[in-house]
Amino acid sequence: MKLKTFALKLLLALTLMACQSKPSSTISPKTYLALGDSYTIGESVQDSLRWPNQLVSALNQNGKEFEAATIVAQTGWTTDELAAAVDTVQLKPPYDYVSLLIGVNNQYRGRSIENFETEFIHLLERAIILGGQEGTNIFVLSIPDWGVMPFAEGRDRTQIAQEIDQFNSVIQAVCHDKNIAHFDTTTISREATTNALLVAQDGLHPSGTMYARWVATVLPFFNATGDE
Repeated sequence: MKLKTFALKLLLALTLMACQSKPSSTISPKTYLALGDSYTIGESVQDSLRWPNQLVSALNQNGKEFEAATIVAQTGWTTDELAAAVDTVQLKPPYDYVSLLIGVNNQYRGRSIENFETEFIHLLERAIILGGQEGTNIFVLSIPDWGVMPFAEGRDRTQIAQEIDQFNSVIQAVCHDKNIAHFDTTTISREATTNALLVAQDGLHPSGTMYARWVATVLPFFNATGDE
């Protein structure tokens, strides 16, 4: 009887040791860095309605685990100003995902397409380095058309649209050349012409409703990379 009791205790002890020796299956939350300007910082909307934050929320609701988005963006930034910020802000690469949306202020200030292309390429290459995966986890959004917004009343909306399209053509060509995912938010932005719900209170920037449309456009990218 004593031998049987000893054997059972020994078996229990060995079982506990085996369980304790198993490696942890805990998976660290994924990280996401969003680079941009007023559209990425979400000018005139609540923090929770910024599109990078809506994106992370949607991914987490779909069973994924992401940390809060790291956002490096400021209203008014051009490509060179964003690049300078990336040089100075304290980042923690590599990030699992990196997005880039920049260029509207280059267009607004009348800067040349040639200058924009050079600086955009530089920023995209920086984003690839910060992602640490040769670009497969990087995605770019096109520049929205601010000319359709109430703020542009009295301005040459046709010229604004044409210039936005020219800048976006550069973005799309560079992304194609470097095999980087590219998403069209410009078409969605132009729906604001007939849908006031897509416009923030300042009459210039997108509302949280429009940003939600952007998120729906981007989500398939995470499905393709195994995170949706």
